[in-house]
Amino acid sequence: MPSQPTISNQLLAGQAERLRNYRFSLRVSEQGTVVAVGDGIAWIEGLPSAAMDEILDLEDGSRAMVFQLENHLVGAILLEQTSRLTAGTIAHLSGRRMGIPTGDALIGRVIDPLGSPLDGLEPPECTAQRPLDLLSPPITERDFVHKPLYTGNKIVDTLIPIGKGQRQLIIGDNALGKSSLAIDTVINQRGQGVCCVYVLVGQKRSSVVDTIETLRRYGALDHTALVVAEATSLPGLKFLAPFAGCAVAETWMWQGKDTLVIYDDLTTHAEAYRELSLLLHRPPGREAYPGDIFFLHSRLLERSTCLGSAHGGGSMTALPIVETKEGEIAAYIPTNLISITDGQIYLDKRLFASGILPAIDVTKSVSRVGGKGQHPRIKEKAGRMKLDYLQFLELEVFTRFGSRLEASMEAKIARGRVLRELLKQDRLSPLPIEFHLAWLTAFNHGLFDKVSPESIPALLDHLAGRVRESNLGLESRDEEWTEAMGHWLEEHRPT
Repeated sequence: MPSQPTISNQLLAGQAERLRNYRFSLRVSEQGTVVAVGDGIAWIEGLPSAAMDEILDLEDGSRAMVFQLENHLVGAILLEQTSRLTAGTIAHLSGRRMGIPTGDALIGRVIDPLGSPLDGLEPPECTAQRPLDLLSPPITERDFVHKPLYTGNKIVDTLIPIGKGQRQLIIGDNALGKSSLAIDTVINQRGQGVCCVYVLVGQKRSSVVDTIETLRRYGALDHTALVVAEATSLPGLKFLAPFAGCAVAETWMWQGKDTLVIYDDLTTHAEAYRELSLLLHRPPGREAYPGDIFFLHSRLLERSTCLGSAHGGGSMTALPIVETKEGEIAAYIPTNLISITDGQIYLDKRLFASGILPAIDVTKSVSRVGGKGQHPRIKEKAGRMKLDYLQFLELEVFTRFGSRLEASMEAKIARGRVLRELLKQDRLSPLPIEFHLAWLTAFNHGLFDKVSPESIPALLDHLAGRVRESNLGLESRDEEWTEAMGHWLEEHRPT
């Protein structure tokens, strides 16, 4: 109780000081008026000093961002909209640009692109704020991609490797497992020191909840932040979501950490941008997309890189997801993203329908980083495997016509069918890189040659358990792996 008068006296003293220092002066501020509002767009007149991407504070409590400048009107995309927003609402310039709170407090949290919590908890206590749209690091601050990022997927980690700092596109038709592959990759970063950001754009709430619960069930929320703009969100939030997720991951990258950001998906993001652009009377181009959609995605993905040691040595790996229609990869958005990224993982509906899961089409998938993003042992073991597998697929075509083949060709086809079974993998079951080295070693030494394809799944389960129990690692000698694999295969062989 004795401290209360002291506090009151301090407040009174502060008010008196402000009154003594107050001086009358002329202050000029601009005041705009909303003339039209609808579909997530507000047209405002009376703000001649408005700048692109500036935040506008509306008198009803709504917020908007300047997105289009015309002679007498300002086109703004709504970020927050109240039921009281109508024509005639007063608008004020704020002088602020879009930013989002960043930091370790976001780990395990679900936020919207404005940084507001969506998980029912208190707002995250973040001490830093980062602008959503920044220039990508200059080339002088970057390093070559030289460290592998393991997805836990047998095909990707051996035949289409991804390095930390790489941008690898996941592309395919709807419901072929694109998001499942991305979720597996996030789950596989548990204990690897990689901070993950999962961006969900324009998805149904049930899909969002399912993704969150899956990550929680497999312990992935301990290293993951989620940025969500669901299907019912304003178009402006869908447009900003990937940039918000990028800003969150970028903060960790500049702190010297390895980060992974998933954009699920950029097709919906492009559609939201097209919707906003057409509503703001921007001229449409190919497939009605505005001409700067390529620049929009390139400036987003160019921020993913591997920094040099002089700048902390952090990295940001990007896995953008894009959806195709009937396998048409020559559509506008897919071709744009293929040219921007460092490779693509293509999922094929025919493989999916035939039960080959994951339905990754090795013939159309590529990593332009390649062996530079692999451990030397994995690079050595998987060096010719992709070429051999492609040759097997070509040879297998002849068997469909009943052609008689030489014994050597028959052996190659039998070996290829075993390899195809080895590459199959269930969703939500990422595997450690040591297991990949184990089966690669056994396959290259011919230890699977006398194994029937039907027995491969049970055999791999047995080997996975043995690898976990053993002390063998990537640095172990090839002879040790070969001897251990021969012993483990003999254990599983029926008596």
